[in-house]
Amino acid sequence: MSDGRDGGDGNSPESSTGASAHGSTEASTEASTEASTEASTEASTEATGWSESGTPADHGEPHHDGALATRLNWLRAGVLGANDGVVSTAGLVMGVAGATDSRSALLTAGLAGLLAGSLSMAAGEYVSVSTQRDSEQAALAMEREELATEPKAELAELTGLLEDRGLTGELASEVAEQLTARDALGAHARVELGIDPDALTNPWHAAGASFAAFTVGALLPLLAIVLLPPPLRLVVTVVAVLIALALCGWESARLGSAPVRPAVLRNMAGGAAAMAVTYAAGSLLGATGL
Repeated sequence: MSDGRDGGDGNSPESSTGASAHGSTEASTEASTEASTEASTEASTEATGWSESGTPADHGEPHHDGALATRLNWLRAGVLGANDGVVSTAGLVMGVAGATDSRSALLTAGLAGLLAGSLSMAAGEYVSVSTQRDSEQAALAMEREELATEPKAELAELTGLLEDRGLTGELASEVAEQLTARDALGAHARVELGIDPDALTNPWHAAGASFAAFTVGALLPLLAIVLLPPPLRLVVTVVAVLIALALCGWESARLGSAPVRPAVLRNMAGGAAAMAVTYAAGSLLGATGL
């Protein structure tokens, strides 16, 4: 007499084997899909330098995203601006000091040099950065128009650029499609143009930074030579200027990851030569009464 369980029990060996095989197949498929997605994401990150969320990729090591690179450029420009302020103003006041001991003459010449130099630096930086920004915006506008009128051609172009960076054709196509779906203009701007559309340099910020940096640098030799009595002003000014130039050289070398000693020595030698030449010229003019 049958108990009704033969062939109908879900726990039979055949049923258990089938369920196990089915679960194994699903797990294998999911693992394969996840691995493919991870590989595509990693390849996209490596090829473009940007993560899936659109932020700079984090490889567990120092990297410079657009904003950080911009800040470093401003800092470097600030150091160079301060260096120019120190050298140019020191050379100017040393030249005047070679011709006369008049405090008013030194103050007038030094202040005029400070204002002229800082305004010149600010204007030059504004024009330079404005030109760069206009060029970047024009390139972005052209890219935006091409994406609107020729999306397939732009997708093929992005795929080719990714292949040039080392991705296989199939993977490059997949990555390009994902990047285009998320942010087509941003993808083309970063991969094709090398521009971060969210971190364009502000010319007013650059001009202000250059003006401030030059002014700070120029104040050191101006105040040293104006405030001190004649017996001390030349020696103290020279020493103060050389120390300031050593600091500027050290900072510029640190920012550029360059050897510090050569940068410091070059900077100090250039400033010392400028002061020596202008002082000699001022002394010569003062001696001849011109």
